[in-house]
Order: sequence, then C-alpha cells, then structure tokens
Amino acid sequence: MELSHASQPEAYYLEKGILVPNNCVPVLVYRNVFPVPVDRESARAHCEGNHWEMRGEWGPFWDAHFHPNTHECYGLCLSLVKYVNTLPDASAAILQGSSKLALGRERVGTTGGAEIHVRAGDVIVVPAGVSHRSLTEDGGYRYIGVYPEECPKWRSNWCKGGESMTKLEEEIRAVGVPDHDPVFGKDGPLVVLWKKAMRGNKL
Repeated sequence: MELSHASQPEAYYLEKGILVPNNCVPVLVYRNVFPVPVDRESARAHCEGNHWEMRGEWGPFWDAHFHPNTHECYGLCLSLVKYVNTLPDASAAILQGSSKLALGRERVGTTGGAEIHVRAGDVIVVPAGVSHRSLTEDGGYRYIGVYPEECPKWRSNWCKGGESMTKLEEEIRAVGVPDHDPVFGKDGPLVVLWKKAMRGNKL
C-alpha cells in the first residue's frame, strides 16, 4: 500500500494519574497516512510487514482501561465496514467513520489527559499503561488492533485501583520500545521518539 505522505506523527505526553500510570513515551497519532477508502486486508498486510500483527477488530469502547503489558495500535480502520459487493468479502471492505477518544484519563466524569479526534486513514499508537476510551463515534466507527508481534496477549486494568502502582510501573517499563514503527517500519518515528523519551524517563 502506498502511503499518502510521510509526515511526523502528533505526539501527546500524558502525566501520571492517581489510578492511571500512563507512560513517559507519547501517544502517537499519524494523520491520513493511508488513502481513503482504506482496504482492511492491505492495511493489515502493511502493518504486519512492519512486525505489528492484527489481533482483533472492534467498535467503540466506552470504559476507560489500559494495558500494562503491551503497546497497542488502533490501526488504519477507524471505520465502518461497508461491502462493495453483496457478498461479505473482507478483501472488499471499505473502512470509514470517526471517533473522539479520551487518553490518559482516570474514569468517566474526570478531566485531564487528552481528547483527540480520529478518522479513516489515521493511525493511533497507545503505549502500555495509557488509559483510553471512546467519547463519541460517528459513521459506524470500527478499527483493527495491531500489536508488536513479540508481545503477549494484552491484559486490561479498568482504572479502579486495586493494583500496586509501583508494580504496574515496573511491568510497563519492561515492555520496552519496539524495533519497528507500525506505519513506517524499521527506525520509524515511533522508534526515534520513544527511545528519546525513554532516555529522559520520568515514569
């Protein structure tokens, strides 16, 4: 798949909360990196060619949560799946839709963190420990989730306390920086920005 452009991603640095550890490395949002309409299978193939593998497809998720044991990429298809033909052939899927997400925020009704809008053609990478949830959705928003191929199955913390923050931070630090950017591959912006942030780690 040909990229629309190779611009630098937006970077969001989020402070640690009482119930949410967040991460010293930033959330990254790549805007319009894939042409719309985005074909799901070609998008998946592109990410998997960069050593991030697809492990699911979901719609809006309204409960704040984070994954302390893996980074997560909401890849490429922030989308409604519409079929070009009458048969549900995944290779013909057109990916559309948009959403507003809350990042780094404790729970419903709290402030802080960041709010971002994402749409078809965008890619967002959420570091381990950063809470995230949907605030709004439009157009049948759906997305694929891709993960560093060497990472374990994610586990979820629901931002309600009950786990030692010190142990959570140790688990998050152990995740490390992937060798490949899910969009631009070896030594892409993710690798450069995250390694720089790790050198000044305040977690």
